[in-house]
Amino acid sequence: MTTIKEVLEKGATFLSQKGIESARLNMELLVADELGLKRMDLYLRFDQPLEESQLAIFREKLKKRSQRIPLQHLTGIAHFGDYQFKTDARALIPRPETEELVSLVKAQTFPKPARILDLATGSGVLGLTLAKDLGPDCQELTLSDLSTEALALAQENAAALEVKATFIQSDLFSQIDGKYHLIVANLPYIAETERETLEPEVLHDPEMALFSGPEGLDLLRLFCAEVSEHLHPQGLVALEVGYDQGEIVADLLRSSGLSQVSVANDLNEIPRFPLARKG
Repeated sequence: MTTIKEVLEKGATFLSQKGIESARLNMELLVADELGLKRMDLYLRFDQPLEESQLAIFREKLKKRSQRIPLQHLTGIAHFGDYQFKTDARALIPRPETEELVSLVKAQTFPKPARILDLATGSGVLGLTLAKDLGPDCQELTLSDLSTEALALAQENAAALEVKATFIQSDLFSQIDGKYHLIVANLPYIAETERETLEPEVLHDPEMALFSGPEGLDLLRLFCAEVSEHLHPQGLVALEVGYDQGEIVADLLRSSGLSQVSVANDLNEIPRFPLARKG
């Protein structure tokens, strides 16, 4: 019978030939997920034989991955910070840069316990992770998105993480009332002109979560024009933006009347995270 080690080796070779980066890691994650194991546990079970029914499932998932269907859509799982989130085609697959934004926000000062708004929340990873990590310093969490499908996914993740939140369907701030101590957002910021340059996996995300006009700035302009009205005094706004948009968005935040505006770099030294305060 075919063993776990043989499946890993053959599958990784196949994915590599199809141009999949990190082919071995992809294969380990696929097998571990299907067998209900941690990835490192596979190394203790190299000689374990697999049933033909299991091999058939692996072949089908290998075929889909070779067609550039994202790994997270095949496993239904995305790891973000210290938590595991359900992910699928209803919302953007969480990116490592957004984890960096969480760490950056936690290092900032803002009024606590905080009313937190995660605008364009998608699967909820940003707001839910902050709520979990801040604990009692999070007084209230609101997750908002224009997509009802994304909000449904965020609700499923909130339930799994046992985080209490309010869910609002809203086009940016159109249905948002009141003021918040912390507003975070990972808005769509890809320019329509960059569509042809994207990796095939990225295009499995919802279009409305990716693109924002010819420069990728349409929604960011609207957000910056309105965000001040929804911030408490000394409240913090923290954004993730495109690789060449940091200073542009910082200027938009200044024009809206916010102060202490800065742009933090990501781990690749890209000015990725505009920050600003009210008052």
